[in-house]
Amino acid sequence: MEKTITKEELNQLPLKHFEGRVDVIEDINIIEELVKELEKHDTIGFDTETKPSFQKGKVNQVALLQLATNEKAYLFRLNKTGFHPSLVRLLSNPQIKKVGVGIRDDIRGLNRLVPFKQAGFIEIQDHVKGVGIEDTSLKKLAGLVLNFRVSKRQRLSNWEAPHLSEGQILYAATDAWVAIELLNKLQEEFPHAQAQTI
Repeated sequence: MEKTITKEELNQLPLKHFEGRVDVIEDINIIEELVKELEKHDTIGFDTETKPSFQKGKVNQVALLQLATNEKAYLFRLNKTGFHPSLVRLLSNPQIKKVGVGIRDDIRGLNRLVPFKQAGFIEIQDHVKGVGIEDTSLKKLAGLVLNFRVSKRQRLSNWEAPHLSEGQILYAATDAWVAIELLNKLQEEFPHAQAQTI
């Protein structure tokens, strides 16, 4: 496996996105039931989105929490539901691995909503350094490890919009799902490299 990938090489790769079922959750009453579904999995993909702030010193609250399995992505609109206790329970559960790329800021952002003790998180950027991969952005890792491109076009869009667009929904689901795909492929390629939790 290559250690780096150029922009040109990345642009040659096919564009891919999550093709499973995506649920956008705005109803606080169904969160507990959905978390119970997620708790049946031992590994889930994790990411968050925050409305960008173009003002110096102003940081917006996390608006969206994405959790994904191989077949399904759950997009929890925290700006509408709040950070539900059952989600806090899931993110504090050491038995369930939560996998993501560049997740320390995501965890900090969630802690600003409700302080909690995270457990079971795997940072793919840490994991790939252990196997000699030098490019650690999600986009480059998808290219290097999975041989496809993911679009980052929606990253700076308004995650607090009344309704998320189709593009935002696909982007958010893909980011969480790609993390699981990366971990699976890395474990297949480098079976001796242990993924440490943070």
